[in-house]
Amino acid sequence: MNIILRELYTNMKSLLVWSVVMFAFVIMMFAEFAAYYKNPEMMAVIDAMPQGLLEAFGMAGANLTTVSGYLGVSIVFINLTLSVYAMLLGNGIIAKEERDKTAGFSLTLPVTRSRLITGKLVAALSCSLILLTVVAGSIMVAVRPYELEAHFGIFMLLIMGTSFVTMFIFQSLGMLLASLLRRHKISSGIGMGLVFVTYLLSILAALSDEVAFLRHLSPFSYFEAHALLRDLRIEPLSLVFSALIITVALVGTYVSYNKRDLYV
Repeated sequence: MNIILRELYTNMKSLLVWSVVMFAFVIMMFAEFAAYYKNPEMMAVIDAMPQGLLEAFGMAGANLTTVSGYLGVSIVFINLTLSVYAMLLGNGIIAKEERDKTAGFSLTLPVTRSRLITGKLVAALSCSLILLTVVAGSIMVAVRPYELEAHFGIFMLLIMGTSFVTMFIFQSLGMLLASLLRRHKISSGIGMGLVFVTYLLSILAALSDEVAFLRHLSPFSYFEAHALLRDLRIEPLSLVFSALIITVALVGTYVSYNKRDLYV
């Protein structure tokens, strides 16, 4: 428990900054929605755009004049930002012991390395959940002036649930990279590159059926908002892929961190 509290305290400042940033980001995104809300003329403009461009940004078939439709498009960019945070958090919570020269102190604690990793994992998940709660609250504040569809509540729960799974994926991968690589700057750089590369893969997969298989390589394609809005359910296979990535990443983290020599 002390490990969890220590990690939460250590990451509280960055969590506060990210919470403020995400609140402002969501409010700014939905400030633009006023121009789309129940405005068929805006939909005519969007329908005139190239189909490939609409597919790339998840706007194909989306009704941006409704709250749910606009949220379905906006969540792509929100998830990208949340994934950056999750990757940095997962990477940093492991790498900071050697980066800040506190590994020696951690090793003197009467706990195993596995227990140390578990405490860090719980703390990181708690930070991710807090930030996601801030995002959910920001969305609810932003949509108050508008009439919500009957299915909005269910769609909102699905969106937030899948966003948390996506964050968990990148957080786990961040922890794995920090455990495998000794230099924290290299591991964080690779982690950030991984986030944006997988995002680009999701765009490419949406552009052409010939490369549609790339969606299996990108967590951003596992829970597409338009499918969630259409079916109001999560595709089980996407959960299987997510669970597999998380499990492999976490097992790899425990194994590699227990075997590696830590710089003190």
